[in-house]
Amino acid sequence: MSRTLLLMRHAKAEDGFGAMDFDRALDDKGRDQAERVGRLLQEKGYAPDHVICSAAARTRQTLDGVLGAMDLSPEVDHTEAAYLAGPDSLLELVTYVDPAVNTLLVVGHNPTIAQVAASFVGSQAMTAFSPATVAAVDVEVEWLYTAPGTGTGQVLN
Repeated sequence: MSRTLLLMRHAKAEDGFGAMDFDRALDDKGRDQAERVGRLLQEKGYAPDHVICSAAARTRQTLDGVLGAMDLSPEVDHTEAAYLAGPDSLLELVTYVDPAVNTLLVVGHNPTIAQVAASFVGSQAMTAFSPATVAAVDVEVEWLYTAPGTGTGQVLN
C-alpha cells in the first residue's frame, strides 16, 4: 500500500520585529499563499487524513488556510516538537502516525522541511523551498519505517 507524505513549509510570515519567533503570524501574502496551496493540493487529488503541524503561530495559520481552501477537517497534531525539529526528529514524528493514515501532511519550518524533502526528491528541493512550498512523496513502506530512500516524489509548486 502506497502512502503519501506531503511536506510543506509555512507560508510567508511577518518579519516579527519585537515579537517572539514562535508567535510570528502570517502576513497578507502568506494567507493568500496558504489558500493557494490548499487549492493546488485539491486540484492534484490530495486529501490529507492526518496532519502534523508545528505549534508555532505561522504554521497553524498556514494549515488553517490550506484546510479552509480544501474544506477538510483531518485529525491534526499541533506539536512543539516540530518547531525546532531537525530532519531526523521530524521523520521520527512521522513514524508514530497510525498505519491506517493514507495521506499525511506535515507543516513545518526551514531548513528542516527542505532537508527532509530533499532526502526523497533530490537536492533541488533545498533551493526550491521558499515559503508555502509543498512536496509530495509516495512512501512505499508503513509510516513506522519512513526514512530517506523509502519513497520518491516531487516539489509541487
